[in-house]
Amino acid sequence: MSENKLPAELISFIKEWKNKQGNLIMVLHKVQEHFGYIPREIAFEVADLLEVPVAKIYGVITFYHLFKLSKPGRNQIAVCMGTACYLKGGEDLILELERQLGVGLNNITADGEFSIEAVRCIGCCGLAPVMTVNGEVFGTLKPARLKTILEQFRGK
Repeated sequence: MSENKLPAELISFIKEWKNKQGNLIMVLHKVQEHFGYIPREIAFEVADLLEVPVAKIYGVITFYHLFKLSKPGRNQIAVCMGTACYLKGGEDLILELERQLGVGLNNITADGEFSIEAVRCIGCCGLAPVMTVNGEVFGTLKPARLKTILEQFRGK
């Protein structure tokens, strides 16, 4: 079986959810859980199974920042750029991460270890500026702390 084909358990899950309200988001979460992102070919297969236009699939994927269209790094970094985080230095965190990792936003390091993205809000405004690595929250950050945080995840 090709890496980018829906496995039987996902096909079964999609069929189970096909006629339920809110099915698309649930199905896409399950697909991303399996692949780590939503491959293009898989989006077409999901559209066929749910009998919805591919445009609807892509509308949901591109609206919600949690869905990925390309394979992320092994360690996924999300820097909050909500109002509080932005005002307290979120952009400085991004610039320092880009400098330390040698890649820009929405890219993956050459070794596949890290990917960086800016997100609208993580929901920890009282800890601004905030970033997450693989869902683990780091708050009240200063650029000087980033090297230590990255070292915690490198090769883990």
